[in-house]
Amino acid sequence: MSIPASDHLTVVTYNIHKGFSALNRRLVIHEIRDRVRALGADVAFLQEVQGEHRRHSERHESWPTQSQHQFVARQGEHAAYGLNATYQDGHHGNAIVSRFPIVKAENVDISHHAWESRGLLHCEIQVPGWPEAVHCVNVHLGLWGRSRRMQLAWLCHRIREGVPDGSPLVVAGDFNDWRGKASAVLAQELGMGEVFQLARGRHALSFPARLPLLALDRIYVRGLRVQAIERLSGEPWSRLSDHAALSARLARH
Repeated sequence: MSIPASDHLTVVTYNIHKGFSALNRRLVIHEIRDRVRALGADVAFLQEVQGEHRRHSERHESWPTQSQHQFVARQGEHAAYGLNATYQDGHHGNAIVSRFPIVKAENVDISHHAWESRGLLHCEIQVPGWPEAVHCVNVHLGLWGRSRRMQLAWLCHRIREGVPDGSPLVVAGDFNDWRGKASAVLAQELGMGEVFQLARGRHALSFPARLPLLALDRIYVRGLRVQAIERLSGEPWSRLSDHAALSARLARH
């Protein structure tokens, strides 16, 4: 069945904490799936997605038989997974789930040191009726300031090399940027703006979800106009991941 042309794009970014609630007290991937699906977003940028975990699958009867990004996706939706960290029981990484076709996907290793495995997942998504693909980059930056500086430089290099100047671009994810350095870098180097900063003059507080104090999660855009934004941090979201989800409705310039 063909998808009708769209004049806007709704995106959400969400660190799903490997499908567990804060402090790993409860398995909540089923609730996360239901809430993400209910949002009706066209593109979901998901971080800390469990691709496989054999011990969890044995311990939890309701552990999905699919990878978490496949489990969250509706039937007929498209998904790409970027494996970042591997260990004895499995692996996790970033994922993009899209209502529209993903025509190209590549995961790039941006790990700065051996103790933190990080990546950026770059997808090209064909929105019906749009003349060019939308470039979507999902990131999860490191916990150390020097790592983030290096990873932002690699992100800028990737976009300069791989995204045409006129193409619509969304970069979203968990930036771990509690010092607020990333926005100035992306504005100066790439001409990108963060949707909450553009609309309200400040980033959305997103961590911890129960009482957000830090602005760690972001949605940056170029070549797109912000129509609406929302932070999803109250009930029931605050009982799920330790991060709040952020969403934005975007239109072509």
